Amino acid sequence: MDITINASFLPHTDPEASLAFYRDTLGFEVRNDVGYAGMRWITVGPAGQPGTSIVLQPPAADPGITDDERRTVTEMMAKGTYAGILLATADLDGTFERLQADHADVVQEPTDQPYGVRDFAVRDPAGNLVRVQQLG
Repeated sequence: MDITINASFLPHTDPEASLAFYRDTLGFEVRNDVGYAGMRWITVGPAGQPGTSIVLQPPAADPGITDDERRTVTEMMAKGTYAGILLATADLDGTFERLQADHADVVQEPTDQPYGVRDFAVRDPAGNLVRVQQLG
């Protein structure tokens, strides 16, 4: 089989704040920006990697979701326990300094983990956990 990851989905609560974080702070390209019925889906991805994207979507936009489920998603997002993504960089400390200078919500400073990676964690404007680990 030849399967790749094309896109992952993360919810947003404020499309402009999420766009600023992923485009301006992380330096991702904007690949698509679609509005429909008062909602907005923004596709971003790392420069030079056109086959890998993150779709920032309205939370619980699925019409099949119940009001109780929508409330649960909203509550989990507020606590930062709903969604997350793992990124990687060759310059972990430099990336952390840049995010910290841009006032990212730091969850964990660069740390050598007992499971063999060095990483840090921040939250995006919607509360999604963004972990970044050192390449190689």
